[in-house]
Amino acid sequence: MSVPVAYLSIILIWSTTPLAIQWSTEGNGFLFAVTARMMIGVVICLLLMLVFRVKLPLYREARLTYFAGGLGIFGAMSCVYWGALYIPSGLIALLFGLQPIITSLTAAFWLNERSFTLNKVLGALLGLLGLVAIFGSGLSVGVHVGAGVGVVLLAVVLQSVSLVWVKRIGADLPALSVTSGALIVAVPLFALSWALVDGTVPVSLVPRAGWSIVYLGVFGSVVGFNLYFYIIKRLEAGQTALITLITPVSALMLGHVLNGEKIQSAVWIGTVCILCGLMLHQWQVLSTGLQRVRIRRQK
Repeated sequence: MSVPVAYLSIILIWSTTPLAIQWSTEGNGFLFAVTARMMIGVVICLLLMLVFRVKLPLYREARLTYFAGGLGIFGAMSCVYWGALYIPSGLIALLFGLQPIITSLTAAFWLNERSFTLNKVLGALLGLLGLVAIFGSGLSVGVHVGAGVGVVLLAVVLQSVSLVWVKRIGADLPALSVTSGALIVAVPLFALSWALVDGTVPVSLVPRAGWSIVYLGVFGSVVGFNLYFYIIKRLEAGQTALITLITPVSALMLGHVLNGEKIQSAVWIGTVCILCGLMLHQWQVLSTGLQRVRIRRQK
């Protein structure tokens, strides 16, 4: 696959994932939706491993990586699916746009990374200001909306912690092995949660919900993750970082156009703050990457 096609595919998948999550819960419980998605994902991953003869290493660091990734998937996705019951899909994407900032903060404390420049500090403060605007807007609409924002933000934190944990372990594993191992850990946790909390299988699925679950299982859980690892090996970090600036806005627009989601003025203000914060936070990476691209074109 060409790099531009992979790049655009990631933007499309990440932009549509929040809306697909909302649609997948229509007419059935959120735990059923997320469990079904992850089961589809793990089956596809294992089939791909057989087809491409990718091994699943089981040495200590590999097992720890699967455990860290699996716990991250279980915690983050459980929160996202619950939060999606109460807040618009575009807002979910916007909150996940904060992940680079939260991941950097986590790495600074856990890995003792000394990479916080003035731009990154200002970016984090702008992101926090955007969160305050959005959270305040949610509370003004209703307590459930405010809770939804808070729980999705918790999902972002859990996923960021999981990423830093995996980095701390430092196992050199193929992307497909990491995805498969993490899903093998996560699926039993989802199945157990669904069995204890709900345990009911819908008699009939709403067509849009059924197709959304399949789409998320195939593209959200498998294709998107592996394409991301594909492009980060072939593109400058600055070009890859642009994805986090594009997808929140495109997801907001998709939710508005396809799902009739109303976007309050406070959310727009929060969006601008968060995107400006992301741009400041990623400024060094963005400018360095784009400068290298410009030099290559001149040659």
